Amino acid sequence: MDLFSPVALGDLKLSNRVVMAPLTRSRSGKDGVPNADVVEYYRQRASLGLIVSEGTYPSFAGQGFVRQPGLVTEEQIAGWKKVTDAVHAEGGLIVAQVMHAGRVTHPETTGVDYVEAPSAIAVEGESRTYTGKHPYPVPHALATDELPRIIEEFVTASRNAIAAGFDGVELHGANGYLLHEFLAPSANTRTDSYGGSPENRARFVIEVVTAVAKAIGAGKTGLRISPEHNVQGAVENDRADVLATYTALVQGIGALGLANLSILHHDPAGELVQTLRKEFGGPVLLNTGFAEITTYEEAARVAAEGWGEAVVVGRPAIANPDLVRRWKEQLPLNEPDFATFYTEGPKGYTDYPFWEN
Repeated sequence: MDLFSPVALGDLKLSNRVVMAPLTRSRSGKDGVPNADVVEYYRQRASLGLIVSEGTYPSFAGQGFVRQPGLVTEEQIAGWKKVTDAVHAEGGLIVAQVMHAGRVTHPETTGVDYVEAPSAIAVEGESRTYTGKHPYPVPHALATDELPRIIEEFVTASRNAIAAGFDGVELHGANGYLLHEFLAPSANTRTDSYGGSPENRARFVIEVVTAVAKAIGAGKTGLRISPEHNVQGAVENDRADVLATYTALVQGIGALGLANLSILHHDPAGELVQTLRKEFGGPVLLNTGFAEITTYEEAARVAAEGWGEAVVVGRPAIANPDLVRRWKEQLPLNEPDFATFYTEGPKGYTDYPFWEN
């Protein structure tokens, strides 16, 4: 297969195998409502096989970044409906990434006077908030009887995503945020049935995925993971434990018939990724570029070698709204402007040029 052949991911029929990664851009207002710039940004990138939206929060406590969009209020849903309508009008597909930041946030960002996590362990470092940088606080360790509420927040946000016209959702279980915090032993020191063994640490993520799949349909539900990524305090440096934890996770969701499992890992052909792919049994999306930008050659090799069903790319999609055409025709690429990744307004957001000829 090649990058430019069609592929089915559950209920979604992609025209090509180039998937836009979820990318925080901080362009929505403080109210979390996507604005006209956000509509235009996603519309421009509709030729990608699938767009995964930036992380959207399922509750006010789950907001991780300033000017991050949400899926909580009616105004946010209406704002996203303009985005999805624009993408669909261009023939594209878009799913919402539902992301609870867990302990990687601050009350000065969320407006909520506590931070939620599996255990009362703070992340090292500082959070960028509406009132400047502040050290990450010690989070509230969620009690066992609070977990059904968190699951319901994911379910409600996912239903809101469908109401907003999204073609599905991707649940964010990666990069040190709430779901990943339950998986990682450095962030989860619980002694109840959600902590300790690999199977226990996988339990909450399995329950969230199962509940969302039941609510909106498994064929519209995906999960993103980043084993061994070791960012934001979610440290997984014991390969045996990682393999046991993530095997328990994918076995726990494998029978659901999900749209996909998206894996961020630097070694797509390695034992860990390919074992998880086999155990999952469904379509796998691979994202190899985090420390380095994914090149066409790397993406094409993932497809050619059959390591996964599609390739997830980030920075090339930021700088090249017509990335699929440029890669297919081997055209020069725009370079991303890193200084404008998290700023406001259209500069470095909607002003990257399309190839003219």
